[in-house]
Amino acid sequence: MVSERGSRRAPAGDAGLPGDRVVAVGSAARTLVAATARALRGDDCGDLGRPGALARLTGAPDPVRRAAASRAAGRAALTVAQVARVDAERVAGWFVGQYPDRRWPGVVLGSPHGAAAHLAVALGVPWLPAGFELAAQWGRGAVDRPDAALDHGAALAGRLLAGNPRVHVRQVHCPASRGVTAGAAVTLTARWRTLPGAYARFLADRLEPAAPVLLLHDARTWPVRDAGDGHSFQAGCPGSGLDPVDFHPDARTLRHVLRAAGGDETRWRAPEVTVSAAFAEHGVEAGFEHGAREWGEGHGHPLHRVVVPQPDALSAATADLYRRWLRRAGKTGDRLVVECGRLLDPGQVLRAGLVPYWCENATRRRVEGVEWWLAGSEPFSSVDVLPEPPGLRSPALAGLPQWLAVAGFGRRRRALDRGTARGYPVTSVPTRRATEVLRNQPCDLPAPPPLAMGEALAALRDAGAHQGLLVC
Repeated sequence: MVSERGSRRAPAGDAGLPGDRVVAVGSAARTLVAATARALRGDDCGDLGRPGALARLTGAPDPVRRAAASRAAGRAALTVAQVARVDAERVAGWFVGQYPDRRWPGVVLGSPHGAAAHLAVALGVPWLPAGFELAAQWGRGAVDRPDAALDHGAALAGRLLAGNPRVHVRQVHCPASRGVTAGAAVTLTARWRTLPGAYARFLADRLEPAAPVLLLHDARTWPVRDAGDGHSFQAGCPGSGLDPVDFHPDARTLRHVLRAAGGDETRWRAPEVTVSAAFAEHGVEAGFEHGAREWGEGHGHPLHRVVVPQPDALSAATADLYRRWLRRAGKTGDRLVVECGRLLDPGQVLRAGLVPYWCENATRRRVEGVEWWLAGSEPFSSVDVLPEPPGLRSPALAGLPQWLAVAGFGRRRRALDRGTARGYPVTSVPTRRATEVLRNQPCDLPAPPPLAMGEALAALRDAGAHQGLLVC
């Protein structure tokens, strides 16, 4: 439910769209808030998501699957008129309204990351994003025309900014991570440039006295076109598993990406870059951090920062933290689950006494990250792997043999979920698939008592320093 306390009058005098209609289904912020809130209520993610259009088409020819994915993306996206009715303050109210109405010993804010959700659950506190993703229809779009995507996105961003001047809109056109859907809908990430009023009220009403605030910042960068009007554009993204040079018109990788998405590399015209290394779409706006710090100083709540150079650094440090936390409570800390993308369930991880390692997606880079971490860690007796099929083909994706190699690090149990492997990589599975798998793990209750923020920060410093994790 949307918290009325987190709402304000929307643009054009109407009530604005509900948050659950605005925030893109399957987006990181939406999934992580839902998973964290359920775990803090003592629930799992068994009600999250349903099989998508691709789940029934794993054996269909590529053109059929692409057409189905494109139609589904267009239906789920907002219309142009609906974009004008987006109320970012109401979205913030929707996020905070998902958490139980009680006092909390702290809060985690910032960039979306699955390990952040696990960290928040270990601390016994909410996680709230510094922005949110929405998708808007692009009726005559083309996956191979980033220049046309910019033109259409700029008009949509203008409508969004007219009613929400306190956000920055980052548009992402990435056929490598979104496939054919990049030509059916425009992806916009709205990042708050101040601390939303709904967040400020939530913190004032729900935090215990002197409770700390932890801000996580994804520090990855990407070439961006930014005209300084509140809307910026990037072709490609770090989550693609590729480098910016791979989106150059002459790149062989781009040719493979576009052909897999039904596009034509000869039509690719990327807009001119104005900032060679801006924070990518999941970065935190400086104004948001300043607002959170200012609010904390004014209300007696210290703010701590964790700067994350790559997703692997926080995933590894959080997994090490969990292992130490579980063992201190008398548990083995010897069973690992490797989650991926939307396939996570912090509540079930806590119930079963598992160590969680979260891969951002199924790209080779992210899977190599968990392989390197496992190679340098004390062995685990069991390793369960949940690879999320991205629903498309890309030269950057890890194959099933690489995922099997991750499972092979288990001494006694080595399990790759067959439900996610079936149809990989072109199918799709909902978040609840992770819940179905983890429910089969033996129970290891009671859960350890919540971590104190000071303990968590010390553990992150110790485990993450050699990976470039900055904790301050």
